[in-house]
Amino acid sequence: MEDPQRERQRMVRRHHLEKKELQARIQAMKNSVPKSDKRRRKQLFLEVARLEAEMEQKHCQELEKFQESFPDNSNLEGVAENLAKMDLENQPPRQSREQKRRERRAALVRERQERVLESEMEHLAGFRRDEEEKLSVILGAKNLEMKNMPADGHCMYRAIQDQLVFSVTVESLRSRTADYMQRHIDDFLPFFSDSETGDAYSRDEFLSYCKDIVRNASWGGQLELRALSHVLQTPIEVIQADSPVVVIGEEYAKKPLVLVYVRYACNLGEHYNSVKPLEASAVGGAA
Repeated sequence: MEDPQRERQRMVRRHHLEKKELQARIQAMKNSVPKSDKRRRKQLFLEVARLEAEMEQKHCQELEKFQESFPDNSNLEGVAENLAKMDLENQPPRQSREQKRRERRAALVRERQERVLESEMEHLAGFRRDEEEKLSVILGAKNLEMKNMPADGHCMYRAIQDQLVFSVTVESLRSRTADYMQRHIDDFLPFFSDSETGDAYSRDEFLSYCKDIVRNASWGGQLELRALSHVLQTPIEVIQADSPVVVIGEEYAKKPLVLVYVRYACNLGEHYNSVKPLEASAVGGAA
């Protein structure tokens, strides 16, 4: 009798630890996405809900499996329920009827949110498949295929790093990008404004933005690519599924670096990938 109880206690405590670790991971994800970027914040919300739902399902399955393994332990369920309700000081909280009603209402809200999330994820999956098919055709015509980069906030710089013939770190690319933008502030400042108010950036706000390029895993875009093309003295092509190819740094004669800009492949929103030569088997299959 005691062994199953101890096993259940260990499992419940492990679940508690896993939930704490997930919350820490979620907080790190939230910190990587600016609050002003509403589109990426929405994608972040969907990803967080998915992670929480997956963990909840995993824990429920483990509990059900445990109960099936020990069906004859009549007191075990009570022990498990008490453990699950313990706070950090291992004190069983007392719930009023109103608290229970609030919990039931909250459960209904969560259920509705999960249904909405499931619908939105299915919708997003359709966009994702369509985007992948279009990009495959565009890249295939160039004998290229997409090479995935991690969705860690450094994707654009990693895609550039992946195609350079010399060794360079992401940190160095970020630093050189920020340095160029600060030294050519008049070329870049007019293009920066507050995403919520629309007010133009002041010089101090722009310089703070440049510092964030170096210090944080901030997402890079077309202006950073403009700076990088000058730093590397190399043109950069950006391929998209539903727009013409954007060429940055056309004044340079070197072979261009090719990036793929995707809107739906990453759960956190817009993302850059690199490219690589299309494998011979794929070329043969296409022929």
